[in-house]
Amino acid sequence: MSTPFSPPHPLHDYALLADGERGALIGPDGALTWLCAPTWHDDAVFASLIGGGGVYCVAPRARYVPGGYYEEGTLIWRSRWVTTDGVIECREALAYPGDEKRLVLLRQLLAVDGTARVRVLLDPHADYGRAPLTSVHRDDDGVWHLATGRHLLRWQGAASATVREEGLTADLVLKPGESHDLVLECSGSPLPPTLPRAEEAWAGTERAWRQSLPPLQTIAARDARRAYALLRGLTTQGGGMVAAATTSLPERAEAGRNYDYRYVWIRDQSYAGQAAAAAGTPELLDSAVRFVSERLLADGPRLAPAYTVHGTRVPRQHELDLPGYPGGFSRIGNHVSGQFQLDCFGEALLLFAAAERLDRLNADAWKAADLAVRGIAERHREPDAGIWELEARRWTHSRLICVAGLRALADAAPHRPLADTCTRLADTVFTETAVSSVHADGHWQRAPDDAAVDAALLLPAVRGALPADDPRTRATLAACRERLTQDHFVYRFRHDERPLEEAEGAFVLCGFVMALAEHQQGHTVDAYRWFERNRGACGASGLYAEEFDIAQRQLRGNLPQAFVHAMLLETAARFTQDPLPHGARRRAANSTPDRPLGPMSRS
Repeated sequence: MSTPFSPPHPLHDYALLADGERGALIGPDGALTWLCAPTWHDDAVFASLIGGGGVYCVAPRARYVPGGYYEEGTLIWRSRWVTTDGVIECREALAYPGDEKRLVLLRQLLAVDGTARVRVLLDPHADYGRAPLTSVHRDDDGVWHLATGRHLLRWQGAASATVREEGLTADLVLKPGESHDLVLECSGSPLPPTLPRAEEAWAGTERAWRQSLPPLQTIAARDARRAYALLRGLTTQGGGMVAAATTSLPERAEAGRNYDYRYVWIRDQSYAGQAAAAAGTPELLDSAVRFVSERLLADGPRLAPAYTVHGTRVPRQHELDLPGYPGGFSRIGNHVSGQFQLDCFGEALLLFAAAERLDRLNADAWKAADLAVRGIAERHREPDAGIWELEARRWTHSRLICVAGLRALADAAPHRPLADTCTRLADTVFTETAVSSVHADGHWQRAPDDAAVDAALLLPAVRGALPADDPRTRATLAACRERLTQDHFVYRFRHDERPLEEAEGAFVLCGFVMALAEHQQGHTVDAYRWFERNRGACGASGLYAEEFDIAQRQLRGNLPQAFVHAMLLETAARFTQDPLPHGARRRAANSTPDRPLGPMSRS
């Protein structure tokens, strides 16, 4: 059901509008091709991104070259088209902060240079494009009212639109310097009688974004601010942060790796909270602590790896039977609902320790921390799916990140009785893991029965599971650097004997973790190399997907991927800090480098 207004584009070309409660993907042609309502995991009313029906397009009638940019510190996007007749911009936003029951989508056209001639198309279809429009009418004030599935919509600013087979269409002409507003509302319940006014909605959105962005003292400050805004845009008022705004965008064409990430992963939420703590931005930290605490208080040692933003279980994965994004499928739900991931307990403890260091951990969170410790004590010998959500095994990363979490909490609150329990349990888990999972070459291996190296094994030392100068830390860094990298990008692990790039894309998260690991060792120049290389692996809007295809310079996987932005923010913040005590820094400075320094690579 794709229309001429909504051909699929490379993921590099999309931007995201988000208000905390839901998000919309917009392409360079001005087409909103993905929007779920009323919240992230609900059915889409615009689903042409994955081959369903539904699109909302504003685009020039003349030939054009597209562009665009985010207004600083916000998710207000400016589509910009240089046409054969002049220059046109369209300011785009979901009114922020969002109402959990009703979205307000703002689009403001501006004839920047010359006369703007624009075609507008609105064609919503609920149930991922499969539900028809059951009602379309215009009232005496020129406002359109539409219904599809359980969704009710109201559209201002297009009184001259006509009903056609492809949807509601309108041709607008703006004189040089003139602007024109379009306001779309969508809700699963009756809309309020009072119409939102465009100028008030814009003013409120601008003010809310200004107030939500704290001062950030980081390197790469512009990208750090964008990452922070993105994380805020993905975080609901209830505290839950979705892992990504989309579903079924392929990590590898026809490889079967297409997942629904419109849910809250405990691990990803903890990454975001730790990044917020490192950057000195407590609002995101508090949201993460609140959501993770609530889930632990509800489920304790049976904590699930992921939840809906409402705290309910993620539905089982099933197919929508749509064409899908090219190279992908159309899946909703996620098989993670049936997994156990031990490292979630460790990540939760790392999050709580970061909050305690800033004196932001309340009584309920301490009860949740106790349950996380209990979860590790009861389950650390069980096989689990691990950080990469694979077959259940005794993954080394899972156990070491639990060690890191236990030690971090004990260090953050040594006066609490729980600290002694954490220290003893950390020593037990670490000793058992060291006996079973250190390779003969001295590096940590993936599992007791898997001698390969894994980029995730860089993270436990960064988090404090063992010292930076421990021989196993340095051996693991050297092994990852030697076996899992290419051109200053990092792959997770080797799938088989194929070249790395033939199995999957480089993992951008791991590139930033490598930067942190080098920084921890005092290798400042190398750390910046890894950071800058991976910072460049974004799309035109500055957003990151999960993977980066080095050969084709393309983003792969769901967009935008929250944990990549979280790790970018944390790395940018930590690079302004001294990673080592002075004595350890002196030892690192006087040591022989692991390899000679080569020329810096640039994207």
